Amino acid sequence: QVQLVESGGGLVQPGDSLRLSCTYSGFTRESYAIAWFRQAPGKEREAVSCIVNSDGSTYLSDSVKGRFTISSDKAKKTVYLQMNSLKPEDTEVYYCAVSLNRHQAMGIIPLLEEYDYWGQGTQVTVSS
Repeated sequence: QVQLVESGGGLVQPGDSLRLSCTYSGFTRESYAIAWFRQAPGKEREAVSCIVNSDGSTYLSDSVKGRFTISSDKAKKTVYLQMNSLKPEDTEVYYCAVSLNRHQAMGIIPLLEEYDYWGQGTQVTVSS
């Protein structure tokens, strides 16, 4: 019943911006985190960003700090990833995922093993 749906990907030129959306449903709790990962073919998924519902803390990977911003609209049950100054290296499939049953030992850096449900992904292509 848990569902996450990504949208907002597309083809843009270097320096352009995109806003990805992750709309979630199927769970009701205070303690959860939603993260964005990205993956290129044949490679491991890479953590990009995370937002923790209980306290609003966020994480951004070093490769996207200063360019990407994560935010949440609880009324819309949507998490956004605002991506500015896009680079060709940002060309990946972007996935959102939810980590349920959070506990204190979990750090802010998203770990694949902590995430229980995933969306299908949305393609971001940055090319001239």
